[in-house]
Amino acid sequence: MAKRVLPKEPERKLGFGSVSMDILSDILTNLNNRNKSNLENVSYLFGNLKDRKIVELGLDPVVGYYAIEILNRFMTKYLEDLILRQKRQPTKGAPCKETGDYKDLIYQTLKEKFFVLILSSVQIASKLDLHSNVVNNNIAMNFLHRVSYPCSKEKLLDSEIFLLKTLNFNLNVPNALTYVETLLEVLGHNDPTAPVAQLHRLCVYVLQFIYLQRETIYNSLLISATGSPNPSYEQRTKFVSVTEDFMLLGVGVIAVAAFIHHISTWEMVVDELTGVTGISGQSIMDFAYVTLMHITEIKPV
Repeated sequence: MAKRVLPKEPERKLGFGSVSMDILSDILTNLNNRNKSNLENVSYLFGNLKDRKIVELGLDPVVGYYAIEILNRFMTKYLEDLILRQKRQPTKGAPCKETGDYKDLIYQTLKEKFFVLILSSVQIASKLDLHSNVVNNNIAMNFLHRVSYPCSKEKLLDSEIFLLKTLNFNLNVPNALTYVETLLEVLGHNDPTAPVAQLHRLCVYVLQFIYLQRETIYNSLLISATGSPNPSYEQRTKFVSVTEDFMLLGVGVIAVAAFIHHISTWEMVVDELTGVTGISGQSIMDFAYVTLMHITEIKPV
């Protein structure tokens, strides 16, 4: 059966080199500060709730990655509130106190709403991007009918309101592609010979691959970092900050793209990314190595 997707967006054409270095420096500083702030307040539930179905919908990349983060933050906030309520109110069954219980908790409370919540995240994300076609209620309802999913327009509206209220209408969330594109812009300013347009095309595919294989790739990184084939619960909890580090993800994606594009110059790109972000060349190469091993289906050692 052919994959059904939402209406495909026209390909975005980016004009690298059109932003002044002063403005670009401010943007990069802001992104770096936001990334650090998010890592300081990261929930142990983050990352486990990023749904790959959104990547598979064929959306404009900006809309897709915004939608993933909106849904992730909604699910995290909703689940934290749910666990807190359960701790305050005794239940007949065993309380949900370990991370292993959250999947059952999500399934039981949101199993009838989850698909519509995914679509609501896409709708909200499409409204945040000025250069994408808005996924309005008519388009959303048409999509639901095409995939034979029973839902009224009223339920669709209720889902969007439910999501917005849970997030307290705070939609200013980081976006993985924004970090990648900003770092590429800086790379182009620092080295006018850098093939940023070609790297960007490859980065889109690399980032998509990482999101589709997110759990496998980050698990390999965790095993590599701990040196243990079976990391402990404590090690996994501490590693959440790595899975949510958008700056690390951004430089890792570009490093992989640079390796694929031209292996002879990729170390220079890594050195430049280290100078821009302060992330060690070893960390960037480790991320790139694990990703490349999975791309080529070679088991990391």
